[in-house]
Amino acid sequence: MEASMENYSISLPSYSIGESVLERVGEVCSPWGRRAVLIGGEHALAAIAGKLTESVKRDGRIELNGPLRYGGEASLENVQALMDRQEVREADMIFAAGGGKALDTCKALGNMTGKPVFTFPTIASTCAATTAVSILYHPDGRFDHPHFLPCPAQHAFIDTTVIASAPPRYLWAGLGDTYAKYFESTMSSRGDELNHYHALGVVTSQACLPPLLRYGKSAMEAHEQRRVTPELEQVILAIIVTTGIASILLTADRIIDYNTGLAHAVFYALTGFPELELERNHLHGEVVGFGVLILLLVDGQRERFEELYRFNRSVWLPTSPEEIGVSREMLSRVIPCIPRMADVAHNPYPITESMLISAFDELEKYNSANQ
Repeated sequence: MEASMENYSISLPSYSIGESVLERVGEVCSPWGRRAVLIGGEHALAAIAGKLTESVKRDGRIELNGPLRYGGEASLENVQALMDRQEVREADMIFAAGGGKALDTCKALGNMTGKPVFTFPTIASTCAATTAVSILYHPDGRFDHPHFLPCPAQHAFIDTTVIASAPPRYLWAGLGDTYAKYFESTMSSRGDELNHYHALGVVTSQACLPPLLRYGKSAMEAHEQRRVTPELEQVILAIIVTTGIASILLTADRIIDYNTGLAHAVFYALTGFPELELERNHLHGEVVGFGVLILLLVDGQRERFEELYRFNRSVWLPTSPEEIGVSREMLSRVIPCIPRMADVAHNPYPITESMLISAFDELEKYNSANQ
């Protein structure tokens, strides 16, 4: 930690959660203008556009244009294409609906056009609705770079009935991405003298894990029945809000040192092999949740590994490379790439190929003994 710090500002998320939050859209958004453009993915727009349009029309304070499709990938190319749309140029604000890639595209769009963004997550798979970063990819799905933003979206409207009606696999993947925040930030910050916002972010990340271990299985059961329950709400809040707050604090100086780690390095290394079609066949949080098992084995956290292994099994998250489509032959090609990922550049010790080989071998033996 440096002896002194420059002046800085941090903006934390503002959000509403519940079954009727769309009724507050006019009240919350009208100070920012009158005309909004709704942008999202195909399924997200089908889930929320009608309900949002009706709510806005009843209120009368916001004129809603669109909807527009975001383009299918969170890429600079799709951001540029949206910037050229008349509906975007004429809008006072951007309403972003969908999952991580749709929301990240719209957040980058808002940043590049100077327009405020309001998010409407339709699934609970990531914290994108509340973070101050857009994770951008190349058009072919390869990871590009994190596009840091000065602040999160102006407000997130978390409609629990919309999320409960989405395919349960997205909440399922959100579990893995969320508990990774705790394990990665505590590992990557180990031994460092942290400044205030980094220390606060690491402490906040500790709140990501307990609700999932306590309510994750019952939340998944409620989701499969499309029921909004207190347990489901607690898990949604952990995925979208708690993780988002931790992320903002951990990346306040626009570095990823404490906001990522080995679990994400596993994921991003795998995206470098297009033949795996990883993101076509598997969700981000699903793979990251598997990566946490490797992190815990590399770090020698055996008791935590066994706890998370049991949890993954209880909610059907992957516990073997084969479950994410990675054969032993492919693994031998992936492992050398993992230590080169930026996600493990800041770690209490270097991540080596031999560590990873040992961890994957140990996981294979543990799987064999626990069939």
